Amino acid sequence: MTQNPTIEEIKILIFQLPIKEQITLIEELEERLETLTMMQLAKTGFSEWNEPGEDIYDVES
Repeated sequence: MTQNPTIEEIKILIFQLPIKEQITLIEELEERLETLTMMQLAKTGFSEWNEPGEDIYDVES
């Protein structure tokens, strides 16, 4: 196997796994993808904090 395997090489290896391990892999991938998706969505929700003048903590006393 190469140092940077292709998707096809990865698929071949995955399909050689027992079904239980494939299911575990799918569950772990789903969890990771859900987490990444939620983090990306959360990042867009706080975009207004990046605008000048919107940072309440930069107010000089």
